[in-house]
Amino acid sequence: MNIIIDVNHPGHVHLFKNFAFQAKKNGWNVLFTAKDKEVTIELLKAYNLDYKNFGKHYNGKLGKIYSLFKHILALFIVSVKFKNQIFLSHGSVPASWVSFILRKKYIAFEDTGNMEQIRLYKPFAHAILTTENFRQNYGKIHVRYRGFHEIAYLHPKYFTPNPEIYNLLNISKEDKFFILRFIAWGASHDVGLKGISNQLKREIILLLLNHGKVFITSEAELPDDLLKYKIKIPPEKIHDALAFADMFIGEGATMASECAVLGTPAVYVNSMLAETIDEQENYGLLFHFINNEGVIEKIEELLNTENLKEKWQTKSIKMIDDKIDVTAFTLWFVENFPESLKIMKQNPNYQDIFK
Repeated sequence: MNIIIDVNHPGHVHLFKNFAFQAKKNGWNVLFTAKDKEVTIELLKAYNLDYKNFGKHYNGKLGKIYSLFKHILALFIVSVKFKNQIFLSHGSVPASWVSFILRKKYIAFEDTGNMEQIRLYKPFAHAILTTENFRQNYGKIHVRYRGFHEIAYLHPKYFTPNPEIYNLLNISKEDKFFILRFIAWGASHDVGLKGISNQLKREIILLLLNHGKVFITSEAELPDDLLKYKIKIPPEKIHDALAFADMFIGEGATMASECAVLGTPAVYVNSMLAETIDEQENYGLLFHFINNEGVIEKIEELLNTENLKEKWQTKSIKMIDDKIDVTAFTLWFVENFPESLKIMKQNPNYQDIFK
């Protein structure tokens, strides 16, 4: 079987990397296609995954339109040469359109609910997989699974944090440290949303510096006075840092969710609502603020909580035990598609065999 995995974001490389590793062991041919956006290409190289680089990612309305059609043309050419039977991605408009033109199967994962994109790819999708509590309903092609994207690559079966991260961060294992994540607010699903104000960012940093080291990962350029806190590690090592961090504060839903799976307390500040975040908040693993009010107080409360990490590790184990192995489920679903879609529609509990 030949499969093309079209990725639009570094997080999508993580989502599908273990699927690709196992698929290759099964004798399948897997090819990633991607634009050079953030650290996507660096991750593909770091994990030694086969890929095609479709070049620069463009911003702005006209730039995004140009980038879309350039991506579609490049993907069409690659697919014709690669002769894949299936496209797999996190909601990709190019993959859906090319799959329709070439009469291939297209399976999408979705967790943002961004209707601007969904309206463009849904008519050509053969299956859309979401978390169990996803609010939107995509009809007969919609499959709900008991898990999160982050479990696909951070499940204990696939990920063990490496303490060598302390050396990369140039700190000792006795040092407490905190990770902050700021986003660029340039994605289509970010329009009209708000995160942490510049004033609050500085207040948070000053507070945390009284308790340990501060590291910042940011999509946007940092102001000069914050550059000294910028984290300087290879991008594939970020999950080691998140796993050993004492706390995470940020605007990025993906990293907040990753921390929940890793058992690291997370304070997520973003006016966007998300089912995954809601569910992880119900487990007591993260705290979601739609504005800046109460953020400092929550951070102070967590800083003063005894055995904080141990308590969060226990909560994380409970949550993971309630979920399925998303990678194993994806392998089965793709290998047996479209019969797997029928099985899941008739008996959603079939997925419990992947716990």
